[in-house]
Amino acid sequence: MKKRIAFLLFCLLLIPSVLFSQEKSDKSSKAKQVLQINLRKEVNSISWMEISKGLEEARTKKYDAVLINMNTYGGEVLYADSIRTAILNAPMPVYVFINNNAASAGALISIACDKIFMRSSGTIGASTVVDQSGAAAPDKYQSYMRGIIRATAETQGKDTTIIGQDTTIAWHRNPKIAEAMVDEDLYIAGIIDTGKVLTFTANEALQNGYCDGISENVDEILTKYVGYSDYDLTVFRMKGWDYAKGQLMGTVLRAILIMLIIGGIWFELQAPGIGFPTLVASVAAVFYFAPLYMDGLAQNWEIILFIIGMILLFMEVFVIPGFGVAGILGILFILCGLTFALIDNAMFHFSFQGLNGVTEPLLLVSLSITAAVLICIWLSTKIGHGNGVFHKLALTSVQNNEEGYIGVPMETKEMVGKTGVTDTVLRLSGKVRIDDKMYDAISEYGFIEKGEDVRVTRYESGQIYVTKTIEDSPQNTD
Repeated sequence: MKKRIAFLLFCLLLIPSVLFSQEKSDKSSKAKQVLQINLRKEVNSISWMEISKGLEEARTKKYDAVLINMNTYGGEVLYADSIRTAILNAPMPVYVFINNNAASAGALISIACDKIFMRSSGTIGASTVVDQSGAAAPDKYQSYMRGIIRATAETQGKDTTIIGQDTTIAWHRNPKIAEAMVDEDLYIAGIIDTGKVLTFTANEALQNGYCDGISENVDEILTKYVGYSDYDLTVFRMKGWDYAKGQLMGTVLRAILIMLIIGGIWFELQAPGIGFPTLVASVAAVFYFAPLYMDGLAQNWEIILFIIGMILLFMEVFVIPGFGVAGILGILFILCGLTFALIDNAMFHFSFQGLNGVTEPLLLVSLSITAAVLICIWLSTKIGHGNGVFHKLALTSVQNNEEGYIGVPMETKEMVGKTGVTDTVLRLSGKVRIDDKMYDAISEYGFIEKGEDVRVTRYESGQIYVTKTIEDSPQNTD
C-alpha cells in the first residue's frame, strides 16, 4: 500500500515537468514571425514614414525580426539619419538585404542594422553628401555625415583582447572604413587610397566586416544565416493616410508650404481687410503642421508659438503704429514655430549638443522665407503691369468722367483761409457761401447760426471746416 502511494506521488511530481517540456517544445517549433519592409526608392519622407511605421507595427505585434529589402541610390540625409536612429532603437533585431545597391544614405541605414546581407552583385558605400546638382556639399555637411556614419559603425560594438600589457580592439564594423565612405582624403592600408570615396562590392564587404553573408534571396538569408528553420514572412504595406503624410512631409513640399504661408501674410498686409491671401496662408499652415502633429513631431506649444507670432505681426501692422517690439517678436515666433515643428522633441534638448539638430530645419525655414519674400517683391512689381497673367490680378480700369464717374472736387482745398457767411445753421454741418458759391461745411466748435461770418480753417477728406470769424479776431481791451 505504501509503495502504491509513493508511486502515485512520484507520477504527480512528473506531470508539471512533462507539461513544461511540452510547452517549451511547442514554443521552439512555433514559426518565427518576420516583417519585411521594402526600401526600393529614394530615401525621403515617404521612405522614413514607411520604415518608421513598419518598425512600430513590428514592435506592437511582437515580430521576431525585421528584414529591410533595400535597393537605393541614397537620398536626403535628414531622413536617413531619422531612419538609422529608429533602427538603432528597435527592440527586435533588424537585418538588411542589399538587393543590389546601398549607396550614400542607403549605406548609412545598412550600417545601423544588426546584420548586413548582400546579393553577389551588390555594392555599399559612396556616402559623400551632395547638393541638388550632384556636386559635393561644403565640408560642414561632410563633417556631420562623417560623424554620423562613424558613430553608427561604433554602435555595432567591439571585442577587446588584453594580453599582458597589450590591448587589442577589434571593431565588428571598423568606424574608419565607414568614414572612408564619406571622406575621400582618408587612407586605409590595403583598402582605400586618398582621393577616392570607398565603395565595397559584396566580396570586399564580406572580407572587411561590412557583410555577414552573400545570398541571392530572402529565404536563404533567414534559413542559412539567421537560423530560422520555420518562419512566416509578412511584407509591410503602408496605409494610404501614412503615405499622404509622407508626401506632405517632403522637404520640397514643406518649402513650398512655408513660401505660401509667408506669401499669404505678405500680400494680406498690402491690402486692408481679410481676404484670399489669408485663406491661402491658413490652408498652407494647416497642411504644414497637421502631418507633423499627427506624427508626434509638432507639439502644441510649437503651433501656439506660430499662432502668437501671427497675431503679434497683424497687431503691429493694423493696431500699433510703426514697427517695433511686437513686429520683431512676431517674426521671431513664426520662425521658431516653423523650425521647432520639424525637430523630434524626444531627441531635442536645449544644450550645445542638442542644438546641433536645429541646423537643417532652421536652414530650410530660413531659405524658404527668404525665397518667399524675394518672390513677393518680384510679384509686387509685376502685378497690374504688362499684358500677361499678372495684369489681370490688379484693378487697372480708369473711372472717366465721360463714363459717368464723378470724383471729389479739389477746389474746396483752396478755400482754406477764406471767409464767408453761413447760409444755414451749422449743427455741426451745414451750408456756407464763399465768393458767391455754396459749399458744405462743418463747424469746428459748436453750432453756428445762419448769417454768421465764418473763416475756413482746414480741408480734410473733401470737406472744409469753419469757425466764427469773431473767434479769430483780437479781443477789444477798451
